[in-house]
Amino acid sequence: MDKLDFLQGIGKISVFVSLLLAFFLLTVKTENKLANRLFAWFFIFSAVDLSGFFITTVTRTQLNWEIFRSTACLFGMPLFYLFVLAVCYSDFRLQWKHLVHLLPFIVVNLVFIPGIYLNLDTDKDTFLSRFNQLPEIYFIQILIEFQYIFYIVSVFLILKKYRDIYLENYANPSAATYKWLFQITCVFLTAHSIVALKNVLRYSGFREIFVWANVLVGSIALFITCWFIMKALNHPELFRGVNSKLKLTKEILPEVDDKSVSTNVQDDLITGQISTLKQYMAEKEPFLDPSLTIQELANQIDIPVRDLSVLINHKMDQHFFDFVNEYRIQKAMNILKDESKNQLTVLEILYEVGFNSKSSFNTSFKKYTNLTPTAYRNAS
Repeated sequence: MDKLDFLQGIGKISVFVSLLLAFFLLTVKTENKLANRLFAWFFIFSAVDLSGFFITTVTRTQLNWEIFRSTACLFGMPLFYLFVLAVCYSDFRLQWKHLVHLLPFIVVNLVFIPGIYLNLDTDKDTFLSRFNQLPEIYFIQILIEFQYIFYIVSVFLILKKYRDIYLENYANPSAATYKWLFQITCVFLTAHSIVALKNVLRYSGFREIFVWANVLVGSIALFITCWFIMKALNHPELFRGVNSKLKLTKEILPEVDDKSVSTNVQDDLITGQISTLKQYMAEKEPFLDPSLTIQELANQIDIPVRDLSVLINHKMDQHFFDFVNEYRIQKAMNILKDESKNQLTVLEILYEVGFNSKSSFNTSFKKYTNLTPTAYRNAS
């Protein structure tokens, strides 16, 4: 089997696996159907793009399809961007304004109309031989790169804000959603960098290297798709969105600062609120709820959620996430030191104090004590 046959084989498998994953995402039962549908369409258009690996001969009637296939990749990053929004924000909904993401595809095809679509009556062989040298092809490749940079930066900014909102408003120690999306984005960035290098080789005259680069790209696409399938099968409950209407403390700080109140009075008020908060945390132990949010805690102690957010995230200089975990770790330390509870396993202890995964418990425990829970128990 030569490298071209190998490339076609990889392309066919990649398209099949991509469509299989899209089918799974469209049919699996989940609360976040919008995110799954967006991701499914991402893989459908990826399959359309990957089909170019095994299309070796193009008839005159297939030229329209081949031209569409070469522009379909412009749907990829907008769909991924909307998918990230749908995963990060539980209240995200598609709106008419999101049609703006179709503009690159529309613009490209408007550019193609006079240069390509209206000239399909020319000799097919002549047309295909100069296809990659057409100004329109240069235009689309440059547009794809600018589009990719725009969306990849936008996704990283969304993830940063999501992480900040999560840390300031939620106490669930699981960061699986953020890690998963960050991993996906980094993988896409790496894969696209290789694709961009491959496209440079297209015009370098190194035909042999270009073919092997295509083999590498096809293999990476197949690996990524299989990785997604494994993640989807092993973690169907992975995604947990936050409310997009939640604001970061730095955004609401000017709204809650009362300039008419003297500094001394403000300091006394803040000191009193901190004391009340700490007393409530110690006596009522709301941190034992693994899904505790800042909204729920604010309701329990009868403090406006904005005031509580500023109090913890700004005045106490802690994320709500870290603030709650300190109490969890302190209670875990007390249990580990208690000889009468030696029969409790570390797994039982972490669930008892409000954690829901061993990895997050070990990470947080070591952060506060520089020891693993087992090592701390043995040293006590």
